[in-house]
Amino acid sequence: MSKIKVIVASDSVGETGELVAKACLSQFNVDESDEVLIRYPYIESEENVDDVIDLAKSKNAIVVFTIITPELRKYIKQELQTENIASVDIMGPLMSILEGKAEEAPYYEPGRVHRLDEDYFKKIEAIEFAVKYDDGKDASGLDKADIVLIGVSRTSKTPLSQYLAHKKYKVMNVPMVPEVTPPKELYNVDPNKCVGLKINPTSLNKIRKERLAQLGLKDTASYANDQRIQEELDYFNEVIGKIGCPVIDVSEKAIEETANEILDYVEGRPDIKG
Repeated sequence: MSKIKVIVASDSVGETGELVAKACLSQFNVDESDEVLIRYPYIESEENVDDVIDLAKSKNAIVVFTIITPELRKYIKQELQTENIASVDIMGPLMSILEGKAEEAPYYEPGRVHRLDEDYFKKIEAIEFAVKYDDGKDASGLDKADIVLIGVSRTSKTPLSQYLAHKKYKVMNVPMVPEVTPPKELYNVDPNKCVGLKINPTSLNKIRKERLAQLGLKDTASYANDQRIQEELDYFNEVIGKIGCPVIDVSEKAIEETANEILDYVEGRPDIKG
């Protein structure tokens, strides 16, 4: 078994083929110091395929290939058969079945699986960011954020942050409380990445009373007091006026609706793409 050589040929990085080959080779007594596995990635032309064929002939190697481009897949299968080289087409058979079952044509783009992985990890990073910098916990997040949401309590800052994080945006939210001075860094942040969340007093009063009821508290608490609410909203307007950022009215709006308005604004900015 030690004399066997396996060439992994791919029009992407070749990780899929290598994982399959390694899984099979692990079932045998193979000395990996003998360079049993050779990866030949980023095949883009028939000339690249010819190089693989020449290498396989010189080393008497098996060729394991993951070629997604139809023309190159056809060419490498043809050349391998002509030269009587043992080979395995890892993706071809399943692709043929999927093409017969799917109602749409495949992309035929090498490396798409890695692009999807990158999107996944970017989303996870954004979600972790939203949790870490929720409620203005750490002012250092202001420079790192794609979006900074500003609003009084119960304007859906946290659920909006999480919703937008699932769209791969790093979001920090900053609560407006008259007794608490906002971080000084907030006034130095680019106002184009800040969004104020305003709400009318009647809607806010209703939401806060419902929240107090959920907590088993009386709705006479200052949290739902009309005068207190107006003080907070006046303070919000004062801060937003200094920052000079756009404002979205969240009164009577679902989170998805507000989030879409934020995205319409954000995705119109040339400096950021999620």
